Amino acid sequence: MKLTDTVVRSFHVAKVFRENAERINSIDFSHNGETLISSSDDDSIVIYDCQTGTPKKTLYSKKYGVDFIRYTHSQTTVIYSSNKVDDTIRYLSLHDNKYIRYFPGHTKKVVAMSMSPTDDTFLSGSLDKTLRLWDLRSPTCQGVMHLPGRPVAGFDPEGLIFAAGINSEMVKLYDLRSFDKGPFNTFKLQQDRDCDWTSMKFSSDGKMILISTNGSVVRLIDAFHGNNLQTFMGYTNNKGIPLEASFTPDSQFVFVGSTDSKIHWWNTENGSKTAISEAKHSGAIQNIQFNPKFMMFATTCNHMHFWLPSVDE
Repeated sequence: MKLTDTVVRSFHVAKVFRENAERINSIDFSHNGETLISSSDDDSIVIYDCQTGTPKKTLYSKKYGVDFIRYTHSQTTVIYSSNKVDDTIRYLSLHDNKYIRYFPGHTKKVVAMSMSPTDDTFLSGSLDKTLRLWDLRSPTCQGVMHLPGRPVAGFDPEGLIFAAGINSEMVKLYDLRSFDKGPFNTFKLQQDRDCDWTSMKFSSDGKMILISTNGSVVRLIDAFHGNNLQTFMGYTNNKGIPLEASFTPDSQFVFVGSTDSKIHWWNTENGSKTAISEAKHSGAIQNIQFNPKFMMFATTCNHMHFWLPSVDE
């Protein structure tokens, strides 16, 4: 099934899960699309089966809290940041709910995490104004970049380069094999005065970078030259909170939630608005991601919603 304007407009909420008492703060699909994991401010980790549309398992991180949860290359292990006690990153086995390793180093809240799509490397960015590069096999940080402001970061689909967004106005590109030599390219964008960048993602073809904010603007830039391709606006964010924007797996569309329970879709090529989907969320839609392998996506407030299309093309 191919993603078309008609299919996009036909998406509807197929399942609502009320597993959480508080806000779901991050979600991540496994590479094979079979499961989705979520972390919440209520300290719980919930694993969902995307094929049966059911919650499979709930684990808790009561002592340290849990945020920015990310699958590694295995469906049975995750990394996540702490939001209580300290700012250490934890590597957890889901199979037996045991920690495999800790990654200490950040001295303030972690605000960005990105797992390499190809190996055991991952990136973390923090309000301590550092970006750290790690290897799952070692508790020692592989590299630290000291930055002039709050960082966001993401790997390209080949896992060869990563992008760092700094101070909501600059994008620096690093080669993973020689990141210690500094960035090989830097783009300066017009600074958003009334919002901060909150996440950065490459498109599946590696040609575009999507920048989410805590305002009501999403930016799409060229990953090679840094020029602004599209500026997506017209959705509501009256709370100044981070609203995650995402690509569809074919990079054809970008979508984002809002504080008034709507989902806005745009065409990445011409910037036109494709659809506005009415959600039934009780609060702001802070997380939104498309399944990498199946025709479904997930949105969250305190609840998790699974969406399916109602047309067969």
